[in-house]
Amino acid sequence: MGPTLRLRLIPHVLLLLVAQMASAVVPVLQFDTAQFVLESFGRDSDSLGLPFPHPARPVTLPVASPSKSFWLDSPGANPLAKVGSEGELTTDADVCIIGSGITGVSAAYHLARLLERKGGEANRTVVILEARDFCSGATGRNGGHLRPNPFSGFARRAALYGVEDAVKSYDLEEYTTQELLRIIRENGASEEVDLVSEGRVTLLMTPEEEESARVDFEAAKAAGLGRLDSVKWIDRETMNETRGTSFPGVWTPGSNLWPLKAVALLFKLAASTSEKVNVTLHTHTPVTSVEPSTDSMSKRRYALFTPRGAINCDYVVHATNGYANYLLDPAKSKVRVVPTRGQIILVPAIAGTEAVGKTGWAANEGFEYWFPRPVKDSDEERPLVVLGGAREAMAPGFEYYETDDGVVNRNIDSALRSFLPKMFPGLYDETSEPTWEWVRFSALP
Repeated sequence: MGPTLRLRLIPHVLLLLVAQMASAVVPVLQFDTAQFVLESFGRDSDSLGLPFPHPARPVTLPVASPSKSFWLDSPGANPLAKVGSEGELTTDADVCIIGSGITGVSAAYHLARLLERKGGEANRTVVILEARDFCSGATGRNGGHLRPNPFSGFARRAALYGVEDAVKSYDLEEYTTQELLRIIRENGASEEVDLVSEGRVTLLMTPEEEESARVDFEAAKAAGLGRLDSVKWIDRETMNETRGTSFPGVWTPGSNLWPLKAVALLFKLAASTSEKVNVTLHTHTPVTSVEPSTDSMSKRRYALFTPRGAINCDYVVHATNGYANYLLDPAKSKVRVVPTRGQIILVPAIAGTEAVGKTGWAANEGFEYWFPRPVKDSDEERPLVVLGGAREAMAPGFEYYETDDGVVNRNIDSALRSFLPKMFPGLYDETSEPTWEWVRFSALP
């Protein structure tokens, strides 16, 4: 082997060494296995040689004692927590929405605006029902990222569903993101919800991951997917010089925020839309079943049963995320989701904002995701970083059908604590204790 060839191999070897060091904390190249399990319902698991998710235990109502989330349980963070949990229960409504996360409250917001535009003489009633505190499910426990997926996974999605439908799915993400950003900014609420729009850097931890990302990018570009001009590829040397980590990556537009506060804003706007549209919230009112109404005194189509009594309504919106199959029988409804548990920590950096930056991040095929919380007092103050992921450390189960968001997985805890110090030497300390650690429970379709 000549000296020139040896020199050319050195960067590649160094990258593999760094990837091996990081993979000692979390396994790499697990996305295909995780997705294949989800995409292969109905196929012969024995011939495929892979475990399949199965309901080892039935989906339950949310547990009574969830883990404490920074977003929900910081002092004064959730003034809507127990609204409507006591006193008289609304018993008649036009629309009942089950779930007070981003999906349920967004539905109420857009429905209120639609009913206002339609006008009419009759007042309309929209009721949001929540099993626990306001927004205490997946939305109040996630990683705080607000970004559309610009192209990742495009080739796979196009192969599964066709190019046209794949493009529509990415366009839908873009529309949803931009609409929420518009609402926040038009209402002057950027500071209120801690909105930071500095983009996102995705680290590509193996040559295979980088190759796959570039294949997806080219496939999306060939399909005419928009917004790709803003994508910036960052080589390993530049990343090391500017970001302090030895992996190549890609920058894409993106934001971060305090998710609960964004949803609280939407609820406030929905409730104040019109005197003709009454938007009511009942927390700590779990829906135990939805049945055709048999109330002879009511002309409504459905009856929702709760421990506080029944509610009759004409339309029901299921916005229950990973809990969907508690109320919706997958065999009858053809709606089947895979409840999946995730874990998040809030950990201090040992460097200031100038070194840590303000962008959001992802790595390891998206399994890990993090961003520094905005520092408002001084740019020299060390930011707290919200880091989630490490489900791949639990392969082949990937935390599928784990429905208890009150239990912290200690193996995942260990992987999360070690991840950033290994990825960014000098910016994080493995001995630093997380100031918060919580679990979220969501659904994969």
